[in-house]
Amino acid sequence: MPHLDAAYNLARWLTRSPTDAEDIVQDAMLRAFRAFDGFRGGDAKPWLLAIVRNCWRNAGADAKRRAQTALPQDDDGGLVSTDPDPEAIAMDASQSRKLDEVIALLPNEFREVLVLREMEDMSYREIAEITGAPIGTVMSRLARARTMLRERWTARDLV
Repeated sequence: MPHLDAAYNLARWLTRSPTDAEDIVQDAMLRAFRAFDGFRGGDAKPWLLAIVRNCWRNAGADAKRRAQTALPQDDDGGLVSTDPDPEAIAMDASQSRKLDEVIALLPNEFREVLVLREMEDMSYREIAEITGAPIGTVMSRLARARTMLRERWTARDLV
């Protein structure tokens, strides 16, 4: 249960839908519970996130999950700021939405390593374990994801 938020966050970025993410996490938690006897110890977070990723891949027959659309916005208004200035709050929310949109445009293999590294603070080894890719591939994908993110961010600034 301590990694439930991380599981939901990964599922939300992979599915691009809060509702689908809830379904994926529920399925992953059931699978983790059933497979807990096979858990060999160590850090449970990479193990659980690998299950989340596999559940998402298994549900991947649905084409809408892989469509290049932006994440739906939550009703929480974006980032909560301690600064009471409405203009600063609006700017933060705008930047957050823009970042979500740019990340959502990244191809799946780049988006997942970026989310796992930058948002979930996972190590390269843990990401490699979750994705089943060699560490060198993880590092390469992360570098390319950062480059694509930077290019798309600046391209949106020009528009």
